[in-house]
Amino acid sequence: MNRSVEHSIPGQATSDGAGVKLTRLLQHTLQQRLDPFLMLDAFGSDNPNDYIAGFPNHPHRGFETMTYMLKGRMLHQDSSGNEGLLEDGGMQWMSAARGVIHSEIPQQENGVMAGFQLWVNLPAAHKMDDPWYRDFQRDDLPSYSTEHGVEVIVLAGQSQDTNGAVTRPITQPLVLDLHLPAHAPFSHPVPVTHNAFLVVYEGTVTLNGQELTPHHLVILANDGDHVQLHASQDAKVLLVAGQPLNEPIVQYGPFVMNTNEQIQQALHDFRAGTLTR
Repeated sequence: MNRSVEHSIPGQATSDGAGVKLTRLLQHTLQQRLDPFLMLDAFGSDNPNDYIAGFPNHPHRGFETMTYMLKGRMLHQDSSGNEGLLEDGGMQWMSAARGVIHSEIPQQENGVMAGFQLWVNLPAAHKMDDPWYRDFQRDDLPSYSTEHGVEVIVLAGQSQDTNGAVTRPITQPLVLDLHLPAHAPFSHPVPVTHNAFLVVYEGTVTLNGQELTPHHLVILANDGDHVQLHASQDAKVLLVAGQPLNEPIVQYGPFVMNTNEQIQQALHDFRAGTLTR
């Protein structure tokens, strides 16, 4: 069976970092419903005032981040000594785990900066693992084309016989960037046990006859094991799915743990300068 649309939720304008304007697509109220995913932000502007200040040093503990840069240049630096320049079509994956302090600063003073940041929860047993980081340029990201001309960029997980840039054995995130020409169909298996959503960021597509438009988080019901899309016009879609952890989620800003006591410990460690040790 093909999955149906459970809800289509418009993104909410907000800001983060040093005033970067964002559209928050996945809010904290949806964390249990879309477990293991915690947050999804979209950013996109050709006004430097909307992004130029970037995200100065800030901490994280207990989860992973995927940043996908559609357009623009952003420099990542962190307390583990990692550094990477995200450019058009590039992606970075960072597991904050027990603690990272990092910054993301634009390396441009004009032009378009656009992309997504997705937060993926870590299992309780791995929240205090060592952090790690990896970045990929556009040409490093696995991709393939379907017989109908759909380009599939496999950011995480596996699609057909193509392994993604990142695989995670427990949460099993599937993150696909789909570029569909007008009138093209696209179908992909997603286990009925996995939570899934999609975001149209250019053009329009239909799912089970329902038209989906940009800037909405489309939650897919757990009522089938395939996602079937059809492009009404040239379209670009982010498809995301993953295995839920079914564990308590307690978030305080940049910290996501399982209990209030663990959050208090994270705050104590950050204030004491021991978060990353």
